[in-house]
Amino acid sequence: MLTFAEKLLFLAAVAVSFYLSYLQFRRVYLTIRRGSGAFPTRNEIVERLARAACKWLTFGNLWKSRRGAGIFHALIAWGFVFYLLVNFGDLLQGYFPIRGAQNNPLGDSPLGAPYRFLADIVTVAILMGMVYFLLRRFVFNAPALGYHDNVQLVEEVKSGGIRRDSLLVGVFILLHVGFRFLGETFTIALTRQLTGQGDPAQPFANSISHVWGGLSASALILGQHVGWWVALGLILAFLPYFPRTKHLHLIMSGINFLARPQRASLGELPPLDFEDETIEEFGAARLEQLPWPHLVDAYACIMCNRCQDVCPAYITGKELSPAALEINKRYAINGHADAIAAGADTPSLLDYAISESAVWACTACGACIDICPVGNEPMFDIMHLRRYQALTKDSFPQSLQQAYRGIERQGNPWNQSARERLAWAEGLAVPTIEENPEADILWWVGCAPSYDPRARQTAQAFAKVLNHAGVNYAVLGEMESCSGDAARRSGREDLFWGMAETNIELLNEVTPKRIVTTCPHCLQAIGKEYHQYSQRDDPQQFEVIHHTQLLAELVATRRLEYNIQQNGLVTFHDPCYLGRHNGIVDAPRELLQAGNIQLEEMPRHGQQSFCCGAGGAQFWKEEEPGERAVNKERYAEARAIGAETVAVGCPFCLTMMTDAANSAQEGVTVKDIVELIAESLDSAEKAASGSG
Repeated sequence: MLTFAEKLLFLAAVAVSFYLSYLQFRRVYLTIRRGSGAFPTRNEIVERLARAACKWLTFGNLWKSRRGAGIFHALIAWGFVFYLLVNFGDLLQGYFPIRGAQNNPLGDSPLGAPYRFLADIVTVAILMGMVYFLLRRFVFNAPALGYHDNVQLVEEVKSGGIRRDSLLVGVFILLHVGFRFLGETFTIALTRQLTGQGDPAQPFANSISHVWGGLSASALILGQHVGWWVALGLILAFLPYFPRTKHLHLIMSGINFLARPQRASLGELPPLDFEDETIEEFGAARLEQLPWPHLVDAYACIMCNRCQDVCPAYITGKELSPAALEINKRYAINGHADAIAAGADTPSLLDYAISESAVWACTACGACIDICPVGNEPMFDIMHLRRYQALTKDSFPQSLQQAYRGIERQGNPWNQSARERLAWAEGLAVPTIEENPEADILWWVGCAPSYDPRARQTAQAFAKVLNHAGVNYAVLGEMESCSGDAARRSGREDLFWGMAETNIELLNEVTPKRIVTTCPHCLQAIGKEYHQYSQRDDPQQFEVIHHTQLLAELVATRRLEYNIQQNGLVTFHDPCYLGRHNGIVDAPRELLQAGNIQLEEMPRHGQQSFCCGAGGAQFWKEEEPGERAVNKERYAEARAIGAETVAVGCPFCLTMMTDAANSAQEGVTVKDIVELIAESLDSAEKAASGSG
């Protein structure tokens, strides 16, 4: 227990620390409030609270990669959650003459021993985890914690700001927890000296306490006081600086989870209000123009670089690092926090946070969002930046101009006549909605299968399979237009808005029971995003399924049976907008298994699949400079496992992977799953007719 003078001194230290901390946290709040958009209502907060708390406490995404580092991080994070109780208990011990088992704040209650045991285990766990991370960063210099030379970084990061920040936080944790542990060892040694018994409920502290066996009672009491003062005093000293360090992610990650609304899919972009005449600039060019949760992102970032580990652009040597974007934002905020909080305009993000090349290198694959353990969404930052560039500055890669022109004039980015939209179906008995208005399934063919020569083969194969299975379906034919996905992901929200309104009006007239599409991008746009521009904001307004899902249903009801015959190993490439964005990973595999295909998975598959390089409108522009092409990176992964056939489920993946395979000239075949099924049906029919 503290002396009266010590109590007064500690109260004074608390007052000073809390006042300085209040000023810092208030500045953080004012900075975040500079962001655009409204804060969630009380009801929205209540609805999100349980989900946010679960994510905050379980670190769901932490386990998707670097599991070894994840375990050590969990030891520290869970330890610090428990340390809220431990520090409170230590404070009580210092101020009140609590008696009972080992002077424990829980006294002689049944919880005393379990509390001390957990505190002892957690203490050692935190120390182990912190030593691991310090060695990893400062001794072994883990390459994953660095950046390519071509990535844009603010000056403080270049000069070692992250290492200084990490060292400060690491030393604080080691000293705070370490001295608390030492204080416990002195307490146990003193108890043993007075009563003859140690404290077996604290196995680690009890073992170390024997080191102090030869010290006098006064020396042990001094050790108690030093341990208490250093452990709790460090909190008071660190607290005002806490908001400027990466350690703030402990709090801000929880706020980040709380700030995120429920979305229809992982990558559902927010709409723009084009009818608001007061809006002069669309998108975001500066920090304060970003939605306020994206300023929380900067504070929540743990600087682990997991997002850049999975970023197709970064992996292939381009200038984009989603981690560097968030870190640059953070250091820029810290460097100008007072001015930002006071309402000053900040420089363009392109001046310090991210290069223009990096902005246009993003494939909008969503991998950075999916992997982030603290809920950051750098992909959305990039989409907001693209919107500003395209809508406000009319600045975008000129190779996109043809696609934009085609969408505006012809309703498709290939800039071909709508009269050619059904040319692929010649001789296949494909009914239009006018011919079959009572169809059970409306097939949204999409632009690629309508106009791209290679993708047309997928459409033809799907038509054959539907006809074979006796599915009651229809297509829109010449009435169909582009879903607008490429326009939206490249910043031209106005084009997407126009396409959405046109298509929504058409679909409301047709009133389809279900919509099927071979294109995950159409699935995403129509099924998960059109509701934003509909008169009724209902994500389920149109039930849209992927063709692999429909085919899996047909297999399950025995309306479709086949035996796929392929020479060599087969692997499946999960399209980003099918697997990661919409969680559809089982149906394609069920179809391959139903055809007696022994599937060999690539290391990156399912929701953690690697991008083909076409997303984010990359299909319509030249790839940004880098070490290699994204599609070749993915092809190399398939080839490394010995794949002779790469099955896909997206027309853009089909083209990108085919191009990579053709470039390699190794005889690897790339086909949509439905093509494999259609070929097997053709083979079966030929065999049957031959035997007849």
